[in-house]
Amino acid sequence: MEQWLPFIQEVGFPILVTFYLLHRIETKLDSVIESIQTLPVRVLEEPTQMKRTV
Repeated sequence: MEQWLPFIQEVGFPILVTFYLLHRIETKLDSVIESIQTLPVRVLEEPTQMKRTV
């Protein structure tokens, strides 16, 4: 047990930060995936707007 405590103290904080950042990235990726999945529907609904901006 005495050997594991310093290891956990050294590695524990980076692991915690990594899990926190992965959770934040995951929620943002969900938003991006949803936007990409609805893009074809939006393009088909408004083709005239897309032609003006291109």
